[in-house]
Amino acid sequence: MSTLPATAIVREVGLRDGLQSIQTILPTAQKIEWIQQAYAAGQREIEVGSFVPPKLMPQLADTWDVLAFAKTLPGLTASVLIPNLKGAERALEGDADLMVLPLSASHAHSLANLRKTPDEVVQELARIRAARDASGKKTLIEGGVGTAFGCTLQGEVKVDEVLRLMQALLDAGADRVSLADTVGYADPHSVSVLVEKALRIAGNKLCCGHFHDTRGLALANAYATLSLGIQRFDASLAGIGGCPHAPGASGNAATEDLAFMLEASGVKTGIDIPKLLALRQQVAGWLTGEQTNGTLWRAGLPKNFKGALHG
Repeated sequence: MSTLPATAIVREVGLRDGLQSIQTILPTAQKIEWIQQAYAAGQREIEVGSFVPPKLMPQLADTWDVLAFAKTLPGLTASVLIPNLKGAERALEGDADLMVLPLSASHAHSLANLRKTPDEVVQELARIRAARDASGKKTLIEGGVGTAFGCTLQGEVKVDEVLRLMQALLDAGADRVSLADTVGYADPHSVSVLVEKALRIAGNKLCCGHFHDTRGLALANAYATLSLGIQRFDASLAGIGGCPHAPGASGNAATEDLAFMLEASGVKTGIDIPKLLALRQQVAGWLTGEQTNGTLWRAGLPKNFKGALHG
């Protein structure tokens, strides 16, 4: 039986991956309140937005202001998604702690999402690394390999291609890499197979798993990844989100459900789950009419729950 890590980090991506996929545009003040409350609940890594053209994604037009607020909270790692060098320059100017460049292992999805081939994205990362080094900033660069388990546009994505691109990102200067099931095709077996092989390439630079709950397996896939020693997972409060260029993709793993699973398994997250559930209710209220997901909010915590902050 595998031994689970003692701790894990839940990186909140609802403010980016969640909001970019819905029609509602949250006011900046509400985004700031979301970050404040998530921080108060113990979350210490939050993806606050993305530096993409506002006309393409008006939901994230205020990323600069949201990042500026996040930087005022001690010990909070504020990350942003960047599509290219121009976005990276904004992230560096805003002193983001981490910038994530998404690369789709699916050629078809890469063209739809970034209008570049996967290898062109690798070349872009090399330029971003050079810009980061020249700036003297300490902003980390994460290469996120998406559609790693399959693609609704292309179908099969070969494991060898995922691994080739992961190695290419590292060779181009990524500080770390992550794997994403962008369209919810993964299952625990395929996750275990790919993560085991990826660890042989990336070692401790393989830093995060990002799973969508399209077919109800996000938590099972996260657990399979956890069992292999990965200690960071992306999740979105109330399970909102998805990729606009991935037909059929539903929301991310729900932050509150993932935190509960980890804590119930004896893996400390530092998250106060009742506070997180209260925040979920607040955010769901702001997003009236939008689809929200997850199950813990309906059922509540078990009476015998002994999470790190409650047992």
